[in-house]
Amino acid sequence: MEFSVVAAAREDGSPVEEPLRVGVLADRLGYREVWAGEGPTWDSFVLATAIGRATERVALTAGPVPVSVRDAYTLARGAASVAAVTGRAVGVALGTSSTRVVEGVHGRPRTRPAAVLAETAEAVRGLLHAAPGGPVAPGSPFLRRLAPPGGPLTVAAFGDRAIAAAAAHADRMLLDVVSPAQVRELRAKLDAAAAKAGRTPPSLAVWLPAAVDPEPESLAQVLGSIAGYLTVPGYSDVFAAAGFGEAVRLAAAGADRATLVRALPAEAAAEVGLVGGLDTVRARVEAYAEAGLDEIALVPATAADPAGEHTLTALRPA
Repeated sequence: MEFSVVAAAREDGSPVEEPLRVGVLADRLGYREVWAGEGPTWDSFVLATAIGRATERVALTAGPVPVSVRDAYTLARGAASVAAVTGRAVGVALGTSSTRVVEGVHGRPRTRPAAVLAETAEAVRGLLHAAPGGPVAPGSPFLRRLAPPGGPLTVAAFGDRAIAAAAAHADRMLLDVVSPAQVRELRAKLDAAAAKAGRTPPSLAVWLPAAVDPEPESLAQVLGSIAGYLTVPGYSDVFAAAGFGEAVRLAAAGADRATLVRALPAEAAAEVGLVGGLDTVRARVEAYAEAGLDEIALVPATAADPAGEHTLTALRPA
C-alpha cells in the first residue's frame, strides 16, 4: 500500500496556514507525495507552490480542481508553472465538485458535469505531456515555453460516467471517504471500464480521514468531515445501511454541522476512515488493500494533534 498526505484547508475554523505545516511535516517524515487541496480558502496551485518552496523532495499534486471553473489549458499551465518554480514533479487532479461549491462559491453553472470531466481530462492529459516549442493551442501564435510538469493526471470519480472518464484518460482514479466494501465495488467498475476503453486500469487511491489514538477533539473533527457526505447519493445509503440512519435523516432535513456531529456515533469515523489505536488502523489498512486499493491519501485530524504529527509519524513510510 502506498501512502500520501493531503494538505487542504478545513473549512471548520482551523488555522489558515495549517495545510502548509502538514505538507512540510509530510516531507520531513518521508512521504512521497502531498496533495494540495482546492477549496474556498486556498487555490491549489498557489498552495502547491508554497509547499514545494518550503520542502525538499516531496512530489506534488494540485487538486482535485472543479472542472467547471477552469479550462484545460489553465489547469495544465498551472501544473507546469508550479513545477518550474519548485523543481518538483507536479500532477493535476480533476473532479466535478458540487453545486454548493461551483455555483455557490464560484458563481459558475455546474452543467453536464460528467461530460465536462471527460472532455477536460482528455484535453489535460494531452497538454501535460506536450513538449515546449509547439503552439499553446492549435493555431495560436503563442508558443509553449514551460516543460511538462511530470506528474500524474488523477480523476476523482464515484458515479459510472466519471469512472469511465478516469478509466479512459487518467493515471490514477481518486475516491473520497469510502469504506472497503465501496472500494471493492468501485475497483471492479474501474477495471471493467478500463477494459472497455482498451487501457491498463489506472491505480486507485482514496482520501481517508486519519487519526491514530484520537483525542475527542480529533474525533469530532473527523465526524465533521463525514457529515458533509450524509446527503450525497451513494454515501447516504452506505451510512444508513451501517446503522447511522438518524444522522442521514437529520442531514436530509437540513440539520447543521454541529447537530450532525452529535448524531454520528464514533463508529462512523471508523466506517470510512483510519481512526483508533495503531493496531486497529493497521488492520483497517489491510482491509482496504484486500479490497483492491493501491494508495491511501491520509487526511490527518489536527484538532488535538497539530499538523497531524502523531498520526503521520505513526503511519510514516518504512
